[in-house]
Amino acid sequence: MRTVAKPGGRRRAVAGAAAVSAGALLLAAVAVLGAPAASEPPSTEPWEELFPVAAERAGGMAYDGERLWLVDRAEPALLALDPTTGQVKDRLPAPGPWPQGLAWDGERLWVSDSEEGRIYGVDPRTRLVDRRFDAPVSSPQGLAWDGEQLWLADGRNLHSLSREDGTTVRTIPAPSAGGDRGTEMLGLAWEPAPRRGARGYLWVADRTKDKLFRVSVEDGTVVDMFPAAGPYPAGAAFLGSRLLVVDREHKRVAAISVGALPAVVRDEPRVETVVFVHELVNFGPAAVKTAEIYVAVPEEAANQTFAGEPRFDPAPDEYLTDQWGQRTARFHGADLAPGEKLRATMTVDVTAWSVRWHIDPERVGRLSAVPTDVRNRYTADGAKLLRDDPVIREAVEEAVGDERNPYYMVRRIARHVQDRMFYELSGGWNVAPTVLSRGSGSCSEYTFVFLALCRAAGIPARYVGAVVVRGDDASTDDVFHRWPEVYYPGYGWVPADAQAGDSPSPEKQADAMMALPNRFLVTTRGGGGSEQLDWTYNSNATWACDGYCKVTERVWGDWSPDREDAGVASAAGGE
Repeated sequence: MRTVAKPGGRRRAVAGAAAVSAGALLLAAVAVLGAPAASEPPSTEPWEELFPVAAERAGGMAYDGERLWLVDRAEPALLALDPTTGQVKDRLPAPGPWPQGLAWDGERLWVSDSEEGRIYGVDPRTRLVDRRFDAPVSSPQGLAWDGEQLWLADGRNLHSLSREDGTTVRTIPAPSAGGDRGTEMLGLAWEPAPRRGARGYLWVADRTKDKLFRVSVEDGTVVDMFPAAGPYPAGAAFLGSRLLVVDREHKRVAAISVGALPAVVRDEPRVETVVFVHELVNFGPAAVKTAEIYVAVPEEAANQTFAGEPRFDPAPDEYLTDQWGQRTARFHGADLAPGEKLRATMTVDVTAWSVRWHIDPERVGRLSAVPTDVRNRYTADGAKLLRDDPVIREAVEEAVGDERNPYYMVRRIARHVQDRMFYELSGGWNVAPTVLSRGSGSCSEYTFVFLALCRAAGIPARYVGAVVVRGDDASTDDVFHRWPEVYYPGYGWVPADAQAGDSPSPEKQADAMMALPNRFLVTTRGGGGSEQLDWTYNSNATWACDGYCKVTERVWGDWSPDREDAGVASAAGGE
């Protein structure tokens, strides 16, 4: 195992040339499903350092089938490198004073020049610049060739161009678009479709974000992303299934085997103690004849590991399991006089992880491949969903259209919800058709709408609920968060938080569909209508009074990185 170190940050583990074996991929997929895995999910994406480069100011990169071409803006020149050693085999003078992007179309090297605002075609056999046209943008950056058209980055958008005269064919937003500032994208690389009928993808090396993005050029949807191997990703090129990226700061090339990425990767452990409290206080005047509190018992998963089992005070009267497999602890109270309370406390020593899923849309199975029990349980209707309501059915037809790939069906549904709703915490949990027609909702209401649309489309969907870090490591949560998960054949359950991804940024939209930050203690997984939790999450309570009584319900969770002090919970407002 070698490492690629990023100055000023943590060291990233790098696998050898074999990257990730099929067995490791299977184990990672099992972790996604939530079943016990034989090993932990990998901690980093498997970058492999290849060789140093002689370029002083590396830029765009392209592979012509024999040589790896690299822009060196310092000379300025185009360097022909041996793709296995990085040795300079040839060099051509750059066609302009400030070369940036580089692409190979099978005949010519195409070079973008940001100072002159032009794109040049260079024939490496004749060493002549025999094509040129004005770029359609003021600051041309990275270039790529998709087999038919050139792709050009300009800091905010990605443009498909005719190589004949530079005519813009199509424009899609750049992955990190949506902010006030643009970004630098010198490295673009085209990943050809693996088979007939599949899609090819444009990879974007974002120097500002230090990330690699896999982009569907049909509409700019980001389908994958991960950190670059170094702090200044510039040029990018494909050699077979391996994506090569040059790091300008370290003057080296690293590679990653895109086809062998692990299904789930986790990093950034956050060690905390969470004290979750649910209490009922009777203010009278009558007695509470009977009361029940149900607390969802969390389980270990890719995003959380525990130092021991959750602890309860007092001990539960019993443990129950609902129809979704969710375990709950039941606490019973009786004859609560005015001023008395029933209180349940759960303490969890948790390591919360930042987790990222790598879902290849071309490897997601058809809906017919979903296991029968999963399909039957998680496409069924529910009291909050009303999946057969005309509002839901019409929305599904509009959102999904003729798309049949489950991954893109989910992304289209998410986009449909985001285009028609905005977040509003106004109290109450209305049914999905009402929420969608109203156009606003809480995280729970977003979840109900998303589940209804997915289930109406035949996509298994459920929800998870969690206690959330609110700001500092030591914080109190009395609002909580709920989001959907969808089942992808071949991968299992994956987050799909349309509300968290409700942003104009393709990066943020995608992040909510493939990642969880280390801010959550997930307590609940279910499909709604639980025998103990009903449509709530984290916990639930019921009570019956002997006449009139006013009962106040308080629920909160305290996070503390200091275990010695974490056992003392401070009261906070109700949910």
